[in-house]
Amino acid sequence: MVDRESTGSGPSAWDAALRLLGVRARSRQEMNDRLCSRGFEPEEVESVMARLDESKLLDDEEFAHEWVRARHAGSARGRLALKRELRTKGIADDIAARALETIDPDAEREIARALAEKKLTFTAADLEDASVRTKAYRRLSGALGRRGYPPDVVTSIVKEVIASRRE
Repeated sequence: MVDRESTGSGPSAWDAALRLLGVRARSRQEMNDRLCSRGFEPEEVESVMARLDESKLLDDEEFAHEWVRARHAGSARGRLALKRELRTKGIADDIAARALETIDPDAEREIARALAEKKLTFTAADLEDASVRTKAYRRLSGALGRRGYPPDVVTSIVKEVIASRRE
């Protein structure tokens, strides 16, 4: 591959890395993958990764904590979904576990409850029918499960939300 910096045909890998970090924080694997996918030579990517480390611009631990905080609060994601997301970003399991420990179980339940209440479209009268209750249970369980909430949280929240709507 042609050296972009010397030919002036495009930004350097360093410039590309800084632009990527300007959008949002990145994990080490994410940054490496993005630079490689842009066609930079492996040696250049390795050099930029070392420079980013020296400048303390990449920190998987800090990235994981910020990712969990933002995605849990902003996107109503549960622990299981966040764990999957961190894994796809190349975060080690031990780092991910420490970041996920920062989630308050009560806050997680409240976010799940708010999501379930928002998703429950049936009225109290509708829920008098057992088949409608079953349908509501399946829909809410699926919605919370896809958001990555643990099965015990899903089960208890769905039962509570349906019961409170029926009152």
